[in-house]
Amino acid sequence: MIRRLMALLSIAAFAPGAWAADALTGAVAKQPLNVAAILMFVAFVGATLYITYWASKKNNSAADYYAAGGKITGFQNGLAIAGDYMSAASFLGISALVFTSGYDGLIYSIGFLVGWPIILFLIAERLRNLGKYTFADVASYRLGQTQIRSLSACGSLVVVAFYLIAQMVGAGKLIQLLFGLDYHVAVILVGILMCLYVLFGGMLATTWVQIIKAVLLLSGASFMALMVMKHVNFDFNALFSEAIKVHPKGEAIMSPGGLVKDPVSAFSLGLALMFGTAGLPHILMRFFTVSDAKEARKSVLYATGFIGYFYILTFIIGFGAILLVSTNPAFKDAAGALLGGNNMAAVHLANAVGGSIFLGFISAVAFATILAVVAGLTLAGASAVSHDLYASVIKKGKANEKDEIRVSKITTIALAVLAIGLGILFEKQNIAFMVGLAFSIAASCNFPVLLLSMYWKKLTTRGAMIGGWLGLVSAVGLMVLGPTIWVQIMGHEKAIFPYEYPALFSMAIAFVGIWFFSITDKSAEGVNERALFFPQFVRSQTGLGASGAVSH
Repeated sequence: MIRRLMALLSIAAFAPGAWAADALTGAVAKQPLNVAAILMFVAFVGATLYITYWASKKNNSAADYYAAGGKITGFQNGLAIAGDYMSAASFLGISALVFTSGYDGLIYSIGFLVGWPIILFLIAERLRNLGKYTFADVASYRLGQTQIRSLSACGSLVVVAFYLIAQMVGAGKLIQLLFGLDYHVAVILVGILMCLYVLFGGMLATTWVQIIKAVLLLSGASFMALMVMKHVNFDFNALFSEAIKVHPKGEAIMSPGGLVKDPVSAFSLGLALMFGTAGLPHILMRFFTVSDAKEARKSVLYATGFIGYFYILTFIIGFGAILLVSTNPAFKDAAGALLGGNNMAAVHLANAVGGSIFLGFISAVAFATILAVVAGLTLAGASAVSHDLYASVIKKGKANEKDEIRVSKITTIALAVLAIGLGILFEKQNIAFMVGLAFSIAASCNFPVLLLSMYWKKLTTRGAMIGGWLGLVSAVGLMVLGPTIWVQIMGHEKAIFPYEYPALFSMAIAFVGIWFFSITDKSAEGVNERALFFPQFVRSQTGLGASGAVSH
């Protein structure tokens, strides 16, 4: 019935191209009206709008608007980061991968998790000690402010734009399916709500929307996993053996190796997932909402625990769907295919284990998940424009807070309009490559510049600029020349670049470019920038001079 929806949801879970393409055919079929879902949806929207009103009363400065005044605790921030990171597409897409491919789905989800230890050990503490509102504060700490902030802002905006398109299209399809709303109405509704959260509530409202979403999603997924395990008397052997009996692939679902067609693509995808996370602007921005480096480390620790737990739950949910959904004719159409496509496996499982009321709850949670992610993306994009471009590049650091926040709010409205327009424009397109591109750009542009600015003494503005732009352009260019766009979308017979994901090559280009053009930089500016590394190193380690309190 609806093959198309599932690429748009597996999309943000990085479903492989071929699997996603199969999901892109056919028309969207609406589910019957679920009163429980509508009521919970209205309750969530009402609660979050009240939070936005409450937060608007507390936003008295740029620090309040961008970073919630630095008053979020490590535990709260860990929950909010998890809420920002766990998209509806991950929930539905990864559980669907387990449903269709078994063990491969677990391997796939690990890719999303392994980036977090990198953030914990390499990024979090130094980022908090050196920065103020955005990661560009850190990257430009001892380098040329105008050039580096321009690069960082462009990298951030490109990542945010591609990520937003995928989320908006996925949101429109999901809401159309679950609530029976017209696609255009659904996209406009999401755009308006995300605009309200960011416009009036800033980071404080966005944080609490993300916390509420994380609690609801983890609670719902925990209940589903618990009911699945109860069905098999809490015996994992029984869960797997029964799944093998009823799955078309049999024992093959317990073996790895079926998702990526060649080792180079697998390695490249792995790099994008691992290092892209450490370059996502909406994730990095969250570390400035806590008071000090100690709370930043706690944030990552809690977030890693919540996200890891969530992916374990999706594995159980996927196998539970094999047992309880694939064997139930009520969840299939006349042709024997799953109603709504494979990515609705988790939603159907909610119905199977909890009835229509729990189905309504999971549907409302899926919507909450979308709002939390797009709000975080919008705030990150608006901050890149107002704080990095307007205040630091155009006004040379002389902008007052009132003007800066006004520019941020204007950008928020512009991003909301852009997101709605692009969501409608890309309704019928295979947009799976966009999230892949977002992670690849984050790994190829933002991550190398940020990492080397903190750890490599010989880095100069010239090296960071040339290498960063090479990484950004090569990631976009290789993706365009690859099989997803060049062949599937543009209709050419053969791809110029043979691999689906460019991160392996674009990251190498970025790092080599940064290294070469830095070590060959003999300018006076380069010498001065190298000399400033030691004071930066001291602050990054001790937090002396950092904005807000300091604790180790």
